[in-house]
Amino acid sequence: MALKSSMKILLADEAPGMRQSIKKMLTDLGFKNVSEAGDGEKAWNIILESATEKPVEFIICEWNLSKTSGLELLKKIRANDTFKKIAFLMMTSDSDQQKIVQAVKEGVNNVIVKPFSAQTLIEKIDKIFNKK
Repeated sequence: MALKSSMKILLADEAPGMRQSIKKMLTDLGFKNVSEAGDGEKAWNIILESATEKPVEFIICEWNLSKTSGLELLKKIRANDTFKKIAFLMMTSDSDQQKIVQAVKEGVNNVIVKPFSAQTLIEKIDKIFNKK
């Protein structure tokens, strides 16, 4: 799948400042359609609601979310035929290899460790979408 500026992206992170920072990175990279969620439950609801109109195509999600963790959200998505092909980038501030291996086993497309630069973000996005 080629990267397109209109791609619907869901950004899920509890920290409003972190969401704002990453959203700015994404808009600076040319992406125009970024939705935000402050917890895993809201993220899931956005995914469900988007299915009838313009579906979410890419999720950037923090591992540690309240209500539904990033890993639980990933599992829900991969278990659902409608959503299982959505590209998923997991963010974490913990570089624990076991967590990363667990996310890979659950079908994450890539993992990014916080803090990260816009350059690192675009490299991760390129890896996800250019191997499909």
